Amino acid sequence: MNEHPPVEPAGTPAESAQFNQLLGALLPPQGSWCDESYVWLTDHSRRLIEFTDGWIEELPMPTDTHQLVMLLIYQLLEKHVGARGGAVRVAPLRMRIREGKFREPDVLLLLDRRDPRRQDRYWLGADLVVEVVSEDDPARDYVEKRADYAEAGIPEYWIADPRDATLTILRLEGDAYVEHGLYRVDQVATPPLLDGLNVDVASVFDTR
Repeated sequence: MNEHPPVEPAGTPAESAQFNQLLGALLPPQGSWCDESYVWLTDHSRRLIEFTDGWIEELPMPTDTHQLVMLLIYQLLEKHVGARGGAVRVAPLRMRIREGKFREPDVLLLLDRRDPRRQDRYWLGADLVVEVVSEDDPARDYVEKRADYAEAGIPEYWIADPRDATLTILRLEGDAYVEHGLYRVDQVATPPLLDGLNVDVASVFDTR
């Protein structure tokens, strides 16, 4: 007869609850986070987490379609910009909007890979960012991040929406974005920042 109580395997709900309780005791409460504590947390987490003025927010797990669209856009931009000395990266990679605010764009780009905003732990800005719309909260990409990236002074913002296979390209004028174009699968997008690049929208959403 086994005299020892059963041992729960790693990853059980009970173990997760204990771990979360421990984290809750060690980490700052919501509303009290700072840049350093946010960076420490994301250094030690595999989750996508963003940060605004003391508050952290966990992003939803990307779907297969989301990741494929993101990678198709990355490949397109890398082919065009990488050969010209630029740098293109995909999430997860933190980007600081300003002190007290960090985002994790799906794709981010610098025209010059030597740009001092390209830091190892996180970027201090970008020339272009891309978000692939998540079904759980489209307003996050169309409204909230539009304001965030304008605040950061990023010249160009793309919104790729798999729901209707559209690509919206926004360009910064002053402190706000204006729509350069809304492109559908039978059209070719012409980003103002990337001279000579023609984007076949159908290829961006070819999730086969």
